Amino acid sequence: MRKTIKNLAIVALVAFTTLSFMAITAEKKEIKTDQSKLVWKGYKFTGSHDGTINIKSGSLTFEGDKLTGGEFVVDMPTLVSLDAQGGMKDRLEGHLKSEDFFGVDKYPTSTLVFKSIESTGKNTYTVTGDLTIKGITKPNTFKISVYGSKATANLKVDRTLYDIKFRSGSFFDNLQDQVIYDEFDLVADLQF
Repeated sequence: MRKTIKNLAIVALVAFTTLSFMAITAEKKEIKTDQSKLVWKGYKFTGSHDGTINIKSGSLTFEGDKLTGGEFVVDMPTLVSLDAQGGMKDRLEGHLKSEDFFGVDKYPTSTLVFKSIESTGKNTYTVTGDLTIKGITKPNTFKISVYGSKATANLKVDRTLYDIKFRSGSFFDNLQDQVIYDEFDLVADLQF
C-alpha cells in the first residue's frame, strides 16, 4: 500500500512538473495608440486620395512568441486627408465623414476582431477577422508581420460590403471618369 501511494505521488509530481512546463499562457499586449499609425488610400478613375485615422484602442494576444489574437477600435471622426489642401481638404474630409461614406456621426467607431490566425512563416501570419464598418460586420482576410514590439498589417477593404456605394461602378452606370473604385487600402504600423 505504501509503495502504491509513493508511486502515485511520483506520477502526480512528474505530471504536474511536465504540465507546468507545457502550459503557455496568453499574453495580451496593448497597442500604443500614440506611436501607432493607420493609413488609408482610396482610388478613383482620375487618381487617389490618402490619409490617416486614429486607432482608439487595440491589442494583440500572444502565446509565447506566437500571435493568437487581436482586436482594434478605430476612431472614425479622426479621419483626415494628407494629400488635399485648403478648401479641397475640408470638402473631402467632410464628404468621407458623411452618410455617403462612413457616416461618422452615427458610426463613430469601426472595429476589427481576429477570428482565425495561420502562421505562414517565422514572423508572418494570415488573419481572418470580423471587420465592422457602419454597423455592418464582414470577414476580411489579410497579412500581418510581427517583429519584436512592432507589427504591420495590410488590408484591402471592399467598401460596398459596408453599404458605401457612392459613385461605385458596381452599382451605377455612366459614371465615366467620376468612378470611385470599390476597394481601398488600410496599412497599419503598430507599436505595442
